[in-house]
Amino acid sequence: MKKLVTAVMVVAFALSSASVVMAGSAKCTVDNVDGDKVTMTCEGADFKAGDKVKVKGGGKKAMEGC
Repeated sequence: MKKLVTAVMVVAFALSSASVVMAGSAKCTVDNVDGDKVTMTCEGADFKAGDKVKVKGGGKKAMEGC
């Protein structure tokens, strides 16, 4: 029984991580920001109108020195 549960959990994990790998990505430059609307130009984008995307900001990272 334990082997069956372990096998099911491994398969579920493999399928969930495979969907993350298949997500599209593109390098974009923000052209305009108007309230909640952001206009970007992207290289190699295969998105279409209505697609949901996740955007990460290119904020500055903290640097520590001596």
